[in-house]
Amino acid sequence: MATESLPNAPLTALPPELRPSVEHLVTEDDTPVDNLFSEKQQRLLTEPLYSSWPGPGEARPFLAMANVGLFFALDQPPLVPEMLLSLDVRCPSDLWPKQHRSYFTWEYGKPADVVVEIVSNRKGGEDSDKLAGYARIRIPYYVIYDPEKLLSDRPLRAFRLEAMSYREMDEPVWLPEVGLGLRMWQGTYEGHDNTWLRWADQQGHPIATGAERAEHERQRADRERQRAEMLAEQLRQLGANPDA
Repeated sequence: MATESLPNAPLTALPPELRPSVEHLVTEDDTPVDNLFSEKQQRLLTEPLYSSWPGPGEARPFLAMANVGLFFALDQPPLVPEMLLSLDVRCPSDLWPKQHRSYFTWEYGKPADVVVEIVSNRKGGEDSDKLAGYARIRIPYYVIYDPEKLLSDRPLRAFRLEAMSYREMDEPVWLPEVGLGLRMWQGTYEGHDNTWLRWADQQGHPIATGAERAEHERQRADRERQRAEMLAEQLRQLGANPDA
């Protein structure tokens, strides 16, 4: 079947009159995030995409979410990945209706393209129940980030869906259909020096955060100002007036 070789083939969202009611579903339960590291890591996986990534190409939209329910069936509880990325879909203009508060696959017409789980204990089932669950709902790429090596001696494991099961990918991790890679990065984010999981381009350069972009622009402006000042001084030494 064609869908076996194209696990995330574009679908069409159901027309409004055929979409099921979601009023009985619990989309928010006020459960706090695991810990501060996970909260910052989730943001580091979403904010740079909106700040610096041009998208998958050809003006194609995308949607990046953190800690939001991924609903795939009315009679099944959602999976709640730390982060999901879905290509060729747009964020609803009105975020308040219940059908817009989570990622309902029938609303967007397709499953997400990438999900990332961050391991904070040995009870989350990231490499067992969740691995099987994401394969069952046909998420093309599944990533486990285990910074404390609680489940494996490898902190970063990425999987690609082949037929109905996942095959682990080699490093460096590159997702060709998405146009992004993933890498571990040692550095300071929001004042905390740590090893973080970051999106990267094909050369392995991290996708910049908004703060990093601003700092790069400041440094570039400083270099241009210094060059202009050096040139002006050289002209003065030659007897010319650069301010004239």
